[in-house]
Amino acid sequence: MSVVREKPLPVKARPARRPRRFRFTPTVTVYIALVILLIAGSVLVGLDGGVLLDQGGILNIFTRATALGLVAIGQTMVILTGSLDLSVAYLVGLTSLIAAETMAGQDGMIVPGVLLALGVAAAVGLVNGLVITVLKANAFIATLGVALILRGYLEDNYTGPAGSVPRTFQHLGYDRIGPVPVAALLMLAVAALSWWFLTRTRPGYHMYAVGGDLEVARLSGVRTRRVIVTAHVLCSLAAGLTGIYLASRLGSGAPYVGTDAGFDLESIAAVVLGGTLLAGGRGGVVGTIGGVLMLATLDTIFDDLAVDPFFKDVVRGIVLIAAVALYARHMITTRRAA
Repeated sequence: MSVVREKPLPVKARPARRPRRFRFTPTVTVYIALVILLIAGSVLVGLDGGVLLDQGGILNIFTRATALGLVAIGQTMVILTGSLDLSVAYLVGLTSLIAAETMAGQDGMIVPGVLLALGVAAAVGLVNGLVITVLKANAFIATLGVALILRGYLEDNYTGPAGSVPRTFQHLGYDRIGPVPVAALLMLAVAALSWWFLTRTRPGYHMYAVGGDLEVARLSGVRTRRVIVTAHVLCSLAAGLTGIYLASRLGSGAPYVGTDAGFDLESIAAVVLGGTLLAGGRGGVVGTIGGVLMLATLDTIFDDLAVDPFFKDVVRGIVLIAAVALYARHMITTRRAA
């Protein structure tokens, strides 16, 4: 009796794993650009006889970055959902006035002043979100309309600074640890909390989903209206925090402190510089902080060099256009590689 032996099947060799290449993501790119800017700025300011990164220079950078950073963190939320908010600049001025007038120089009114300012900010964000989701208005038009309403109120009721904050509350605006303002540390804490919210919680995941594809997110069971409204409320709360912080620095409320700083467009520029897509669905707070620091560093360098304001705006515009073009090219390359 013969035994038939089966031939063993050839074992396919597993393909060798390709080593992972370091990817220059938009977030990595903005921080590399920030380092290059700091080095180049230090050289230029040094040639002019100054020092960029001494204690005063670091303080200037962080002070400039604090207010813009708070607004930009909130703007990141709405842009991730595919929306935006043009009312933040007037809301900053309004909340600074509410906080200062409520406090009226009394220590016992600090908490009510802060809570009332944040409550009004949340209400404005709720209106923005409802107009966009319920009335189906375009985010640009809806938030611009709310901005015009706020401007009308401010112009009709205020001709200049109003109210006063107690000296105790001004410590928020002026105290520092070494060259770093305490308010800047609080801004970074808000950024860390926002990062955790976006990357570690279900509502944060839903914001990315809504920004990536609104219809797909809706069909997947995501309550898209709630997500967009939540993003706008959080954005307005961030603007409210900015108004409270600026009231602590100025000692009173100022109706146009937000518009004079251009926080509406500046915050969007910082978000775009940080690599967040205006169409939504991709980006994050970490990149936004890098964009904020770049803009703050540019302003500090220009002030140290006494650069003409027109030329300053031209350079900022060129930097923004270059960043958008670079990120767009990166996305095209990534898609082709995939």
